[in-house]
Amino acid sequence: MTLMDCHTHTQFSADSEADIIECVERACELGLAAYAITDHCECNAWYAEEHYAPEERAVLDYYNYGADFENSAAAVTALKEKYAGRLNLLCGTELGQILLDTDIARKVNADQRLDFIIGSVHQIKGEKDFYFIDYDKMTMDEIYVLLERYFTEVYEMCRTGLFDVLGHITYCLRYMKQRHGICADISRFDDIIAESFRILARNGKGIEINTSGLRQGFGDSFPGLKYTKLFKDLGGEILSIGSDAHFAKDIGADVETAVRTAFDAGFTRLAYFKKRQPQFISIS
Repeated sequence: MTLMDCHTHTQFSADSEADIIECVERACELGLAAYAITDHCECNAWYAEEHYAPEERAVLDYYNYGADFENSAAAVTALKEKYAGRLNLLCGTELGQILLDTDIARKVNADQRLDFIIGSVHQIKGEKDFYFIDYDKMTMDEIYVLLERYFTEVYEMCRTGLFDVLGHITYCLRYMKQRHGICADISRFDDIIAESFRILARNGKGIEINTSGLRQGFGDSFPGLKYTKLFKDLGGEILSIGSDAHFAKDIGADVETAVRTAFDAGFTRLAYFKKRQPQFISIS
């Protein structure tokens, strides 16, 4: 079975302390066909704290992603040369909140060092990251309003085209289920999800199967089979797989399961990106 991991984090992400050399060595040990380091770059927190107005700081928990981005891109670029011939190492980033500062998103997109950009929505305008929301204080009606806003922002982000692959589209469900036992039915948003997928397929963009939910108590990947198949049925051809590892030990975790999901959804090949262009490998 062909294995890849195109969504991972290292010491250059705010929520990871994974040593980048240990991560690269782990990827070599696993014999991955492609390994992308995609450290966080949140567009709405690119600058130092003092740059932002009080109402912006009220929903932010970390700043200076611009510095993190530069440190990650420089380190990975150097390691690509060092590990040439041993590992298909890709320089990527997980670009969050594109809609909240499209100028920064365009700046990142113009960086010639990047092979790959994941587009993610971790928080919506005026709200904290989904990680920090206390769902127990919300009614189900309020939760569904939040989810509607989320999928609307995902749709609008897809229209920008400022990324290669849409990251973990069902991320919004992660913490409300894992920590609070709240199981929201997102089928009511299937129409806007489908329209997002049509835009991606039409513009040569992809989605990922993010395996983190399989090891973190959610019980499924982000997304699972239903939405992976929907993307395929709507003309999607570009599908990547990522563990969302924040520790070296989790690199490649449950990738085999994601490959089976891809196959069951009708995909016969997977994609990784090099110099922002998709490279396809057959599922075998």
